Order: sequence, then structure tokens, then C-alpha cells
Amino acid sequence: MLRAEALRFAYPGQTTPYIFSLAAEPGQITAISGASGSGKSTLLDQLAGFLLPASGTLDLDGRDLLPLPPERRPVSLLLQSETLFDHLSAARNIALGLPADTPRSDRDQKVAQALIEVGLPDIGPQRAATLSGGQAQRVALARTLLRDRPVLLLDEPFSALDDDTRHTIRDLVKTLTERQHWHTILVTHHQDDVVAIASRRYLLADYRLTKHAAD
Repeated sequence: MLRAEALRFAYPGQTTPYIFSLAAEPGQITAISGASGSGKSTLLDQLAGFLLPASGTLDLDGRDLLPLPPERRPVSLLLQSETLFDHLSAARNIALGLPADTPRSDRDQKVAQALIEVGLPDIGPQRAATLSGGQAQRVALARTLLRDRPVLLLDEPFSALDDDTRHTIRDLVKTLTERQHWHTILVTHHQDDVVAIASRRYLLADYRLTKHAAD
């Protein structure tokens, strides 16, 4: 279980602080919805370690995450427009999820398997600059598979995609979450995404998170 309890944060000059509490189960998607500017990305930045709360607790299965810098947290972050290295192939981008000292034979095998997992078995040699938005998100998910981090944070990951591609990618996220036992936290303003794939739902308004009564 990933638990955040009373994470308290305020930007300079902000008179009312954000106070966030939530729980996320492994193998499930926890969705956070709210109006633009309500603080959704602020919450993700605290979970990822880019912002430090003034008080509160954050732990994963009893392990305190707050003292850990972003690079040491067991967290992956996917954004609306996933940043890949355009001059590298899809395979090279995915391989960045592995330790630098991974033997080449192991690296190639793991990358190939990750491409199969996301439904792009033949795209490895293609340069990232030539990928469609949906393909780029799949490549980013494949890289996440190789990072082997149990917490996946998604910040509006489907918003830049057309409807058909969005539905396909969100279903893939749900499948991988269940298969990999990720604690997936999805920030979105699309209620159809929340209804389609989320097991637990929160609304962020007035600087607070409110859990959906039915969850």
C-alpha cells in the first residue's frame, strides 16, 4: 500500500496550504480529478520528490519515502507529452530504463520483451522523432517496465491523443498495472478515463482531496 497522510505544502505567498491524504493499492489505478490549477500536479510532484511537504507522511509498505531524493524513489512519472530522445531509436530510449552496466545481451532481450508487452514488437530500430503520439507513450511505458519501480504517476498522459488511441493506451495502462502490481496514480480531467479504468477515485478541490464515497 502506498499511503500519503496529511502532506502539507504551500507555495511562497500562498495563504491556504494544500493538505493531501490518499491511499493506493498495488495492481489498481487511483484517479485524481479536479479543475485546472487545483493542485493535481503539485500532489504528483510531492509523491515524486520534486516538492517537499512541510509536514505529513509518505510511505510504501511501511518504508518512509520522504527522505529519499527523486532519483532514489521507487517512482516513475509519465507526462502528457512523453519526452523521448528524438535522435535515439525506440529501443535505445527503452534501454535507458536499465542500469548502465547491464550486459548488452541481457539489455537487448529485456528491451525486446518490453516492446512485445506494449504491442510494438517491430518498432525498436525506429527513431523516436518519427513515432506517433500513441507509439511514443507505448515506448515510455516499455521503459517504465524495465525500471521496475512499483509506483507509476501519470500526469494527463492521454490528453494529447485522439480518442481511439487514448482508449487503447489507457486500457494498456490498466493491463500493465494489474500485471506488474503497480501502484498507479492517474491525474486527469477526463471523467470517462476515471470511470473506465480507476478502482479508487479522489476529487481535488479547495486544496483538499476527497475520496469518492463508493470506492
